[in-house]
Amino acid sequence: MHLFRVAVMLLAVSLFLTACVDPNAYPDDPNARQRSGAVIGGIVGAVSGAAVSSDDDRLKGAIIGGALGAGTGALIGADLDRQAAELRGSLNSNIGVINHGDYLVVQMPQDLLFAVDSASVRPDLRSDLYTVASSLMKYPNSRIEVIGHTDNTGSAAYNQDLSQRRAVSVAAVLRESGVPGARIAAYGRGEDQPIASNLTPDGRAKNRRVEIIIRPTR
Repeated sequence: MHLFRVAVMLLAVSLFLTACVDPNAYPDDPNARQRSGAVIGGIVGAVSGAAVSSDDDRLKGAIIGGALGAGTGALIGADLDRQAAELRGSLNSNIGVINHGDYLVVQMPQDLLFAVDSASVRPDLRSDLYTVASSLMKYPNSRIEVIGHTDNTGSAAYNQDLSQRRAVSVAAVLRESGVPGARIAAYGRGEDQPIASNLTPDGRAKNRRVEIIIRPTR
């Protein structure tokens, strides 16, 4: 058992150090997220393999689980790399596509989708949502979270309600475009999760956003 604990500790440390290399530091490396996915999958696989094995076979289980998990994680990372690149090439340049290695965030400024104080997606601004929907159908092995955010102008209760209604509206467009409703969850965060200062007009504009989070399921 002592040998097993040492081996697993060494494995965990090596994986942790690898994971600490920020893939965003190498934006021109097409394989950065694939490696990140392999690391994440390896950690999960090693822990899972050890957990389901008997005491005598836990080291073996951790090694096998880590190898299998790394392979699966690499595949997921490669798919996310491709999907992110395709989205960046086809969406409005003001829309951010952030690849976190094991999930994507499509960050859409609300001013690109809604009129002031409205929760109805403008018909002339739906093309980017159609593009996202096409991507989601091309890569079906994921679940989607649509999250609305606001700035801090007005009451917190009003902002929470507005962010919820806007998230629901965006989710409805995705469903109408063919994305199965069972894959989609929608909710609002109001003014609680700003990404910029609410003290400036530019910061408030950045905080008014809808995020579409794409999480692989395989």
